[in-house]
Amino acid sequence: MRYYSPEPKYRHGDQLKVGILLANLGTPEAPTSAALRPYLKQFLSDTRVVEVPRVIWWFILNCVILWTRPKKSAAKYAQVWMKEGSPLLVHAQKQTQLLRGFLAQKIKSPFAVELGMSYGNPSMQSALKKLKAAHCDRILVFPLYPQYAASSTGSALDAVFRVLLKTRNQPAIRSIRHYHNHPEYISALAQSVQKHWKINGGKPTKLVMSFHGVPKFHLMSGDPYHCQCHKTARLLAEKLELSKDEFTVAFQSRFGKQEWLKPYLASTLEELGKAKIARVDVICPGFSSDCLETLEEIAIEGKEIFTHAGGGAYHYIPALNENDAWIHAMTAIALENLQGWVSGEWDNAQAKKDAALTKLRAQALGAKE
Repeated sequence: MRYYSPEPKYRHGDQLKVGILLANLGTPEAPTSAALRPYLKQFLSDTRVVEVPRVIWWFILNCVILWTRPKKSAAKYAQVWMKEGSPLLVHAQKQTQLLRGFLAQKIKSPFAVELGMSYGNPSMQSALKKLKAAHCDRILVFPLYPQYAASSTGSALDAVFRVLLKTRNQPAIRSIRHYHNHPEYISALAQSVQKHWKINGGKPTKLVMSFHGVPKFHLMSGDPYHCQCHKTARLLAEKLELSKDEFTVAFQSRFGKQEWLKPYLASTLEELGKAKIARVDVICPGFSSDCLETLEEIAIEGKEIFTHAGGGAYHYIPALNENDAWIHAMTAIALENLQGWVSGEWDNAQAKKDAALTKLRAQALGAKE
């Protein structure tokens, strides 16, 4: 039985490239219980996502959750599913295409860009296989998570390294740890908010910056996520020239009975509603693409909580998605981490001559190809 994955066919003189691997969470292939079950099993089996003793969690996952949650989740996905497919996948694919084009304006040396998901398809394995087939001997892993968390960025890197464990000829790897305070990212967020305000009559009474929640013990165990979320919020508020009373930070998507990062978004929206706040805008700075969590939990459920409690107007500000400012930010972040690997002064004709010479030398030494 072969342990290592087959290597792509190599010919002497093949042009080597630099690969950029955009890494995101993942999505089911359809808004159905049948499609949700394997996706949820893969996602919730990750020890980065659920840090519970394996024997106990195996029973809970396989005997309870996978029998009840797929149907409920499928109904929620059906509310936000797009004609082209899952919102997260549709937006991530467009980001991949746009980044490829933007980088082509800056980079003359050969490169390739692919999208890989930690769970579901396109898998991290398929993305790395494409990059290897394109002769990428250096790969930059670009997790689409601005704030580092073990359960998101850490999990994405785990997925990459699991593939590399079975790769005989491993490429050089660089990874982007975070960009929660990158000026271009903060600027893209600010432009998105300002555009929304221009369309909707100016600032709200309160801007709520909501981030995906994680268990509190992650913070106590050394995960920097909580601090990076607050720094993003502070920098964005400064960019928007907001006072402390004009914005607040919250965390969404609590799961299970243990304590998670506070304040919880649901509680925050209920309190704001009871206070008869005239208008609340909610933005999720930690999401590069809209997905089930933003479109259903925040845009739909959040509005119901706020208005039911007595609040006024409620607006969800879309994720950055394919905004030009965000693609420019992605380009800037990628280029900073590609230094020494790519060049804007590439002589393609000379590169072809060098490749042909390499092939001739190899053939002189007995190589067939």
